[in-house]
Amino acid sequence: MFKKIKLFLFQNKTIKQTIVKNTFWLSFGELVGRVLRVGVVIYAARVLGAEGWGIFSYAITFAAMFTIFSDIGLSSVLTREVAKDPLNRNRYFSTILVFKMILVIIFFAVTLLTVPYFTKIPLSRLLIFLTALILVFDSLRNFGNCLFRAVEKMEREALINIVTQGVILIAGMFILFKYPSPENLALAYAIGSAGGLLVSIIFLAPYLKKIFSHFDKTLLKSIFITAYPFALGGVLGAIMINTDTIMIGWFKGAQEVGFYSAAQKPILFLYVFSGFIAGAIFPALARFAQKDNERFRFLLEKGLSLIFLLALPFSVGIFLIAPQLIYFLYGVEYQPATTTLQILAATIITAYSSGMITNSIFAYNRQKILIGYAAIGALGNVILNALFIPLWGIEGAAISTVVTQILSIGYAWKKMKEINNFSIFKSVKKPFLAALIMGGAVVFFQWLKIPLLITIPSAALVYFGALIIFKEKLFGEIREIIEI
Repeated sequence: MFKKIKLFLFQNKTIKQTIVKNTFWLSFGELVGRVLRVGVVIYAARVLGAEGWGIFSYAITFAAMFTIFSDIGLSSVLTREVAKDPLNRNRYFSTILVFKMILVIIFFAVTLLTVPYFTKIPLSRLLIFLTALILVFDSLRNFGNCLFRAVEKMEREALINIVTQGVILIAGMFILFKYPSPENLALAYAIGSAGGLLVSIIFLAPYLKKIFSHFDKTLLKSIFITAYPFALGGVLGAIMINTDTIMIGWFKGAQEVGFYSAAQKPILFLYVFSGFIAGAIFPALARFAQKDNERFRFLLEKGLSLIFLLALPFSVGIFLIAPQLIYFLYGVEYQPATTTLQILAATIITAYSSGMITNSIFAYNRQKILIGYAAIGALGNVILNALFIPLWGIEGAAISTVVTQILSIGYAWKKMKEINNFSIFKSVKKPFLAALIMGGAVVFFQWLKIPLLITIPSAALVYFGALIIFKEKLFGEIREIIEI
């Protein structure tokens, strides 16, 4: 039995088994990592207060806006090209890494020099330096993870993520207990991120030994042509993702940023589950695109069906338990974040499909479509935030996010159907009904004043019980894959 489990979790045998194995490792690594990160987030939010937590969140967001330029789609290009052409793995890795290192150095310097002139919330130079350093470490570590995904060795990514978040938790708790400040929280994050990067470098050692001998300047043109839509899309995507926090800081202040960030954290935690599935399936999608459209469509439909099976109960559940959840995580001070969390719960449904859809578009080498997708989200978010935040504050920012996600995801969905006419609406009927039943159960539990820690697992049992009663086929298909 032990040998069978070991072979299943550490070797790639069949397409289905490899997808399940990779999904397990991505899920395990990210889930454990996120749980560890939640510990320091909750502690930091309580110790620093809404204003201190808001200052840290604002600094991280601003640094992310600048360091997004250090990738310009290179990581995605690496994953796709290595998955498609394993024989040229070293050439692509070395060439893209050298390109990326140059960009990282340039935009790290740009961040340090320019961020102080673009913020209304006072940020110390030490805080700006540390947050920029965090994102440099994260960027390089994630680049290594893209290679592990391309060769379908997600167990390495899982270990790296757990080490990173574990060190952040230990360093964060120790440092904040003695010297609570946004700068010291950033220091803890930087130490953890550096630890994760070190583990990644150990795994990448065979590729790094001959990095310059494998560097091939003849690949640069094709890499740039493939990546430049991501460069534009990445800029627009960074605006779409980070606009809320930045514009709240401009129109309101650090405390409101803290409330909004607190509401975002549970949503961002749940976002990762869709990434597990999309990331695990992407290498197979890249192989089948334009070569076997039927198998591509099958994988896409099953992936999306599984994603919605998770998204529907998460969205309904978060909306209903939001007041209890905010109080449980952060305390009375953060109660103004409750309505914002309820509004953002709708984005779980819209955002969950985005990873699968955008990966599928990229697999078909139609990444220019992603520019339109990101443009709709970015421009829509800026315009709606400018209108809604002065009127409704952080709730206005949340409404803006929901509307722009519906518009941008809808555009990408339509374009993907034109490429490969998939359909999943029949497969989400049972999860939709099960989520409604679960929602009724949650309301009943709340009426009985059942504690949150009992309500959540009880609601999950109701949901999956309803799916079993409805004879949801996905369970059988997952069991079949595991048994292969």
